[in-house]
Amino acid sequence: MHDHVSIPCLLMRGGTSKGPYFKGPDLPSEIAARDRVLLAVMGSPDARQIDGLGGADTLTSKVAIVSKSERPGVDVDYLFAQVDINRAIVDTSPSCGNMLSGVGPFAIETGLVAAQDGTTSVAIFDVNTASRIEAVVQTPGGAVTYAGDAQIDGVPGTSAPILLNFMDAVGSKTGKMLPSGAASEMIDGIEVSCLDVCMPMVLMRAADLGMTGYEGRTEIDGNRALLARIEAIRMEAGRRMGFGDVSDKVIPKVGLLSPPRETGAITSRYLTPHKLHAAHAVTGAVCVATACLLEGSIAYDIAVRPGGNPCTIWIEHPSGMVDVRMETDGAGPTLNVIRAGILRTARPIMQGSVFVPNWKV
Repeated sequence: MHDHVSIPCLLMRGGTSKGPYFKGPDLPSEIAARDRVLLAVMGSPDARQIDGLGGADTLTSKVAIVSKSERPGVDVDYLFAQVDINRAIVDTSPSCGNMLSGVGPFAIETGLVAAQDGTTSVAIFDVNTASRIEAVVQTPGGAVTYAGDAQIDGVPGTSAPILLNFMDAVGSKTGKMLPSGAASEMIDGIEVSCLDVCMPMVLMRAADLGMTGYEGRTEIDGNRALLARIEAIRMEAGRRMGFGDVSDKVIPKVGLLSPPRETGAITSRYLTPHKLHAAHAVTGAVCVATACLLEGSIAYDIAVRPGGNPCTIWIEHPSGMVDVRMETDGAGPTLNVIRAGILRTARPIMQGSVFVPNWKV
């Protein structure tokens, strides 16, 4: 295949997302060249992504790039890339906590981190958000196991648990929990909360947009008027949060909040940002959980909060629920997230090489 470049990769499911995982040195170091390669790998821009690995869904058009870290106390650096389906855009401004779920196993499987007997803790530096995460991977006998009894909503079957402990979560992109300076504010006649905890988000009450908050993809993705109104609010929120023009960016993400229908603390519909997530982003779940504990935010008045500290916030989403164990100190504007823990699973699907045409590199 003299007219193609061969690049080693491991295709994995990470949480409720899926995509190829690469070692950093196997990709071009120059950003524009790397972006061209990733677009070719995923088959973008094309609605079907027929000429690449992408699955024609935002949740399956994701890439993880993992490198041995030179930072003290860190094992690997993780760079996440969201590859646009319909446009030639590779966005590395956000992170992805679901793809993060596969970073620990990938690092062990590819020799970047040595496995221990029992469990192996992998110290990860998230390049997108300049934050640290500890991933605790099941490694009985010194090898990664993927079989287990852990079940996460949005993924069929059960797998071995992977515990993600987020540190440095507050101010992931802006350096502040409340980058606009307020726990709630008005944009285009809608009260919103703009938070930056693991993922910059603009949160809105679903009811204020004429919704129940329990709609699925058909009702939300097909409602152009609703999406246009949400996008206008997101654009202004992005400006107020310091991101400037976010028309070509996927941050801030959008959370449409409503009271829980079952045993959770709150219901969230997470937009990515122009389509409804089939389940919920991990980083977005940490942000929503924080908002539930932040007096003055719109989530605070909606949420059914458990007592105690640490506490577990259960977030209801279209595929079930996701739980975030929150350890905090302070209150109101001085609230600080010491640690946020979340349980995920991952699985390798295929290992080999992906071929990229020479003329696209």
